Amino acid sequence: MAEQPHRDPEPDLLRTLRRGQIVTGTVIEIAGFGVTFVDIGGFTAMINIPELSWRPIDHPSDVVAVGQEITTEILDIDLSRRRVSLSLKALENDPLRDLRRSVGRIVTGPVTKVVPFGVFVRVEDTDRGFEGLLPSAELGVEPPAVGETVTVQIKQVDVMRRRIELSRSSGSADEQTGT
Repeated sequence: MAEQPHRDPEPDLLRTLRRGQIVTGTVIEIAGFGVTFVDIGGFTAMINIPELSWRPIDHPSDVVAVGQEITTEILDIDLSRRRVSLSLKALENDPLRDLRRSVGRIVTGPVTKVVPFGVFVRVEDTDRGFEGLLPSAELGVEPPAVGETVTVQIKQVDVMRRRIELSRSSGSADEQTGT
């Protein structure tokens, strides 16, 4: 009796997957270079950092943990390289779209970064909140320092370019909103 040749089940699994398909898997590794590896039924797929969250993150462990079961969407399948790319954020609403409704609103937030062309100010009251740019032309002679709280107006939210433009507010947030 001849021995049956060992057949690798991975190509069979890969052929059953489709772009846009929703799959559940378990996070098996978070690599130091930011890629998260997920076991989806015996095949290891990956999620690149930009596909983990709509919000700014420093490291994948800000969003997922090894051993965690997650539901993702398949972005791409490369049969020749035996790679499957996943997205966690594809199954969530983009919170920046909601922030568009805040255009014109006065907010108070900390300066998170000073750059040659302005300062970035957190416009949401969470650690991973979105930041907007207050341009140098709006700063006056002495720009605020990192950590300093400033009151700004949300001037524009560009969802496609992932940018929030701010302008200097003339009064306090309480005065502007009537609270």
